[in-house]
Amino acid sequence: MTANPQSVRPDPPYDFPDYRSSELRHPRRPLLTLPDGPTERHGPLFGSSRVRPEDADLTTQHAGEPLGERIIVTGRLLDGSGRPIAGQLVEVWQANAAGRYDHPSDQHPAPLDPNFTGAGRCITGDDGTYRFVTIKPGAYPWKNHRNAWRPAHIHFSVFGRAFTERLVTQMYFPGDPLFAHDPIFNSVSEPARERLICRFDPDTTVEEWALGYRFDVVVGGHLATPPDPATPA
Repeated sequence: MTANPQSVRPDPPYDFPDYRSSELRHPRRPLLTLPDGPTERHGPLFGSSRVRPEDADLTTQHAGEPLGERIIVTGRLLDGSGRPIAGQLVEVWQANAAGRYDHPSDQHPAPLDPNFTGAGRCITGDDGTYRFVTIKPGAYPWKNHRNAWRPAHIHFSVFGRAFTERLVTQMYFPGDPLFAHDPIFNSVSEPARERLICRFDPDTTVEEWALGYRFDVVVGGHLATPPDPATPA
């Protein structure tokens, strides 16, 4: 018996009725494939001088320490064959510990933290490794359905070896009780959802200071990290 392609497809569908905003966002005409030119075939080069080491520590960007649980998130940027992708830009953005973004469009009645902006970036090392120090984000309501709350997550944007390999995705935390109720998470096919969940890592954890989590991001191939179905969420 032939498997249903949708049941094994890792990428979320363009139109997913349970995620109401996809009705307005998804393309309604066939997509056009344009030929790759030199720009698409060759990746961007990010000089390390433009990205400061302190950009990767979201807890030291202001005068005081942010509120919440300090965490370390690290991992490797890999291609579809498992080879490290070095010297590429990794960007993250997230809500604060109360579940609110430092953005004018977020009017969720949770407190803003004057010591937490929620955005960071770094350049991958020779072995494809990235590392961020941040605060574990809180869940937040998003009005998609009755009593709708997003699981705690961190947004990632990464570049592969070419512009066409840019990936925007979300990293979730293990054991979140909101997984079963979140249509964005569930728009990804079940086998691939596990690639969106980081794992607790004792080796990354710093004793009496911060818990550590590992999240490898794979660009391309059959084990690719699924993309974010809707970046603004």
